[in-house]
Amino acid sequence: MSDQPDQPQQSSKPFLYVVVCAAGIAGDVGNLITGAQAQHWDVGVVATPQALGFIDVQAIETQTGYPIRSAWRPPGDPRPLPPADAIAVAPATFNTINKWAAGISDTLAVGILCEAYGFGIPTAVLPYLNSAQAAHPAYRQSLDRLREMGVLIGSYEPHKPKAGGGADRFRWEEALELLVPRLSPRT
Repeated sequence: MSDQPDQPQQSSKPFLYVVVCAAGIAGDVGNLITGAQAQHWDVGVVATPQALGFIDVQAIETQTGYPIRSAWRPPGDPRPLPPADAIAVAPATFNTINKWAAGISDTLAVGILCEAYGFGIPTAVLPYLNSAQAAHPAYRQSLDRLREMGVLIGSYEPHKPKAGGGADRFRWEEALELLVPRLSPRT
């Protein structure tokens, strides 16, 4: 039993938070969940409010065994997810990356990311955006700030504007490749 009554009991497996943003490929987040579970992770999903329209909430909750978090819980309500051992942000949008780097904690998802730095939680981000967005100076500055914070940045090359796509080049497994070497074994 957990020492903290408002925390779900945590298994011996490491717990991964997958933060999902509103992007066309978000519906494929099950690929990352499947990969993490194959590597013996327990997984919980935190979605930006807009991402809820891009994912199959019921399928993800069935796959993970946990409710998707998207909003703050009222004080005193139990925490639906165990504490994170690591966080993967995938797909990460231009908006979320810039708000996170600036410390703008206006959604649960970005709030968790802002706090992760203070808790020392290993975090990887897989950006998914178009080349016009990536050309904006704020984006490069945000990536630089996240790197300075120790955030691991994925290698996705932005796709053409107004074209969508790039899903075939988006490597969900890269989040785990970035995180696993940075994790401490559980004691």
